[in-house]
Amino acid sequence: MAASHGDDALLLVLAADHLITDQPAFTLAVAEAMRLAAQGKLVTFGIRPESPETGYGYIEADGNKVVRFVEKPSLEVARRYVESGNYLWNSGMFCFSAGTMLREMQLHCPEILDATRACLGQSRRVEGKSHTRIELEQASFARVPDDSIDYAVMEKSGNVAVVPCNIGWSDIGSWNAVGELTAPDADGNRIAGEVMLHDVSNCYIQSKQRIVGAVGIDNLVIIDTPDALLVADRSRAQDVKLIYARLKAEGHETHKLHTTVHRPWGTYTVLEEGPRFKIKRIVVKPAGRLSLQMHHHRSEHWVVVSGMARVVNGEQELFINTDESTYIPAGHKHRLENPGVVDLVMIEVQSGEYLGEDDIVRFEDIYGR
Repeated sequence: MAASHGDDALLLVLAADHLITDQPAFTLAVAEAMRLAAQGKLVTFGIRPESPETGYGYIEADGNKVVRFVEKPSLEVARRYVESGNYLWNSGMFCFSAGTMLREMQLHCPEILDATRACLGQSRRVEGKSHTRIELEQASFARVPDDSIDYAVMEKSGNVAVVPCNIGWSDIGSWNAVGELTAPDADGNRIAGEVMLHDVSNCYIQSKQRIVGAVGIDNLVIIDTPDALLVADRSRAQDVKLIYARLKAEGHETHKLHTTVHRPWGTYTVLEEGPRFKIKRIVVKPAGRLSLQMHHHRSEHWVVVSGMARVVNGEQELFINTDESTYIPAGHKHRLENPGVVDLVMIEVQSGEYLGEDDIVRFEDIYGR
């Protein structure tokens, strides 16, 4: 995609789960990275370490020169790195030109580059007014080797530069890091949500919907979400990935979908489900429009909570206002649309012998699905 704008097109690659609090310093760091990238360098951002963290990879640096990348160290080794002053945390943020990265990938991981090109060649591209969306073809995407940019390119290349910086950076991809964003109480506890504590210390507890009670515990992470409950020793918080790996290996629905699922037109939240029924809260954004579709195995009952809905139900087209409802039998073509200027909120009750999200036949869809 970026290469279509020319080999000298610059990319700034950032993680979605990082926090940067010093915006002016970050702007200066990006400007320095762009200067180096324009010279044909692969550029990474190195964070000057504040403590001997064992959850980060490190970069040994000499000015802008990368001496070597280092895997996550033991605590003793991390202390030596910090004391030496020659090591930086590897932030996982990068800047480079499209042409430079393509050449480096051809040199160091041609199998990833070839498989990616093959996947893009078989994938569907949908052009919007202000965006382009690519729907990756599933089978060819599954054949792309699973490797990170660090291992596949950065650690193998002799053409890497680093920008050392202090930008108020935090990798909030771990629960301990998320907890650090909350001020501790007198017992060292960091709390987000409604919590009742007795004889509790040094814990991070987060609850979005219900009250959490804790008694006589120390140094734990407790995360209560609509999807799942996590209880872990704070020193083992990084190992949550092992639980995720098991959920994925067992094909558990939790690893694929949240209780609240985002779609181009809005969101839906599963409120309750059981044998032969499922109840959802659906929110459709103004001008949002679901596909014209049909289900083989389930019927649906729609009740508008707020806003107004334009509904196609079989051969009928009707408007449904607040406190009104309609019934969609299995096998009927139907569509839901929000013609108003405020969110449409409705309750959907599904019933039938099969309620999976894959029981859908689309006839028309403005989002190109």
